[in-house]
Amino acid sequence: MSTRLLLCFLFFLSSSQLSFSNSTQLCPRHQTLALLHLKQSFSINNSSSSDCHYYGVTSYPKTESWKKGSDCCSWDGVTCDWVTGHVIELDLSCSWLFGTIHSNTTLFLLPHLQRLNLAFNNFSGSSVSAGFGRFSSLTHLNLFDSRFSGLISPEISHLSNLVSLDLSWNIDTEFAPYGFNSLVQNLTKLQKLHLGDLSGCGLHGRFPNHDIHLPKLEVLNLLENNDLNGNFPRFSENNSLKEFSWDCDSNGITSYPKTESWNKGSDCCSWDGVTCDRVTGHVIRLDLSCSWLYGTIHSNSTLFLFTHLQRLNLAFNDFNYSSVSAGFGRFSSLTYLNLSESLFSGPISHEISHLSKLVSLDLSWNSDAEFAPHGFNSLVQNLTKLQKLHLGGISISSVFPNSLLNRSNLISLDLSLCGLHGRFSDHEIHLPKLEVLNLEENDDLSGNFPRFSENNSLMELDLSFTNLSGELSASIGNLQSLQTLDLSDCEFSGSIPTSIGNLKSLKTLDLSDCEFSGSIPTSIGCSKIKSPFMSLRIIDLAHNDFEGDLPEMYLRRHIPSSFGNLKLLESLDLSSNKLIGRIPQELTSLTFLEVLNLSQNHFTGFIPRGNQFDTFGNDSYNENSGLCGFPLSKKCIIDETPESSKEADAEFDGGFDWKITLMGYGCGLVIGLSLGCLVFLIGKPKRFVWIIEEIIHKKIKMYKRSTCRQGVRRN
Repeated sequence: MSTRLLLCFLFFLSSSQLSFSNSTQLCPRHQTLALLHLKQSFSINNSSSSDCHYYGVTSYPKTESWKKGSDCCSWDGVTCDWVTGHVIELDLSCSWLFGTIHSNTTLFLLPHLQRLNLAFNNFSGSSVSAGFGRFSSLTHLNLFDSRFSGLISPEISHLSNLVSLDLSWNIDTEFAPYGFNSLVQNLTKLQKLHLGDLSGCGLHGRFPNHDIHLPKLEVLNLLENNDLNGNFPRFSENNSLKEFSWDCDSNGITSYPKTESWNKGSDCCSWDGVTCDRVTGHVIRLDLSCSWLYGTIHSNSTLFLFTHLQRLNLAFNDFNYSSVSAGFGRFSSLTYLNLSESLFSGPISHEISHLSKLVSLDLSWNSDAEFAPHGFNSLVQNLTKLQKLHLGGISISSVFPNSLLNRSNLISLDLSLCGLHGRFSDHEIHLPKLEVLNLEENDDLSGNFPRFSENNSLMELDLSFTNLSGELSASIGNLQSLQTLDLSDCEFSGSIPTSIGNLKSLKTLDLSDCEFSGSIPTSIGCSKIKSPFMSLRIIDLAHNDFEGDLPEMYLRRHIPSSFGNLKLLESLDLSSNKLIGRIPQELTSLTFLEVLNLSQNHFTGFIPRGNQFDTFGNDSYNENSGLCGFPLSKKCIIDETPESSKEADAEFDGGFDWKITLMGYGCGLVIGLSLGCLVFLIGKPKRFVWIIEEIIHKKIKMYKRSTCRQGVRRN
């Protein structure tokens, strides 16, 4: 009996709650109005949340469910307290929001908020203003990657209940003096603090030497704080650290203390980073890269007792300005040596050039290391088996050794920022295996653009910030595997050869800050395949003397349903040239475009609207007096959208004429009515439907064959 009474009571309670919820709204009216005003202050643009898919998060416009007259507690992203009805959680992450959060926004009229997530939107340079400091009950605040900028208000440090704060990847934001210190002192309950992962935050000074006692810490990221010095952190045994990020992680390598597995009494061949010869037992490989090592490698180090070593990798450690001493020359069997980014310094011993079996040598980015006079030339002469030579940032102060260009086995050559001088070879380069040639930032290296043979595998060519000059050789068209071409800040001049249209694998094209002139070649897009640059992501042609129309073929690929080309393009900079004419409407199809700079040209007419173009500000179009329309204050006289090019219309095989279409509809209507009457008169619709389906099926098969034949001819 008691069980039945209990069930009746529960049923009555649920029924009364249901009828109450149907007749009243839980959400207070002033909060409903605040949220509706907040909705109206933004426009909806899916590109504002384009990064969400990289993190596996679905993006959609949550505020579209916010309707006047409905209970705000039922809206997407809104959570209310069941008792008071106050809005306590607001999750508008990945909501396609575009617009500015002003200091008087109605967002700040929700004082009971405990969790606020605005990540992955575009707030168009809004400041993290004092208003955020009003949320005294807030425990979680996430403004990740939402285009905030300017000073971060000190009122943020008043949110004493915060457990989690993420302001990262708003790269134009900054703390006021002492603002960060105040935040750290006041927010004593923090469990998660992400400020750009603390990477690239401009931290400086010395990291503490004492033991770190943070038993719950799982992630510590101090990447790209170049002025932060000190010894490698010492962690207590009682820790939960799962991720410690520094330069290794930015190179996709996991870092951990490999030598912790080196225990007395165990077989060294089983230790992390150690590889032995299966027959002799000799240690032949030692990989201690990214091993958290700190200390000095002295000339009498026991490292040099491993005379059978064939591969040695000490990259990404801190050897406290050790020298690359003569001891390294004892490894007569060495084929692979990597000491990159490990804080070596001083003269590089000439004994390195005695390692005649070396196939790969990487000493790069030990910026205080240098070759003795003639040391680099000796190395080049003696190490004839080299396939990879990376000395980026090492002081060489030598004439470029043209003998390097005779090494047919060379695969990768990086001599960036090495102080090379003299004249680069004018001879044709015959290096069939060379994939990377990087000579950037050698200001005193002169000569013409290299001439390359047809038989080459070059994928990356960087000659930026050198003194190379003259016109580009037509042989640039031979680099058909090239993915990166950077000739920025050189002295190149003249027109771009039409053969550049052969570079069908190109992803990055940077010809900025040179003296190129003439028109941007229309040969791009006119080769045997119609879209050779379909992989391009970055185009920078700024600060040259280009003139004429912006060629539509240059910015279009052959997609029947769209005139947009280069759909992976992320950055387009054509600023400071002499380009004229309209901005092609087809550019609005570039849905990955994040950076657009067309300033300081002579463009005229309407600025295209739609997709990414609705997110670009005035800076993208500065000093084009003939432009009008959004986002400029200058209005267009006739409000119409520019028509697509005639050439585009010609390429659109699926195009149609509305007159013909309407005629078709008319005929179809008459025939349809007639057939309908016929079906009902003869009383055999099933047989008739079968006949019609057979006819349609045959038509589809004929259409597919026709399409395939046309596709083969086009290709």
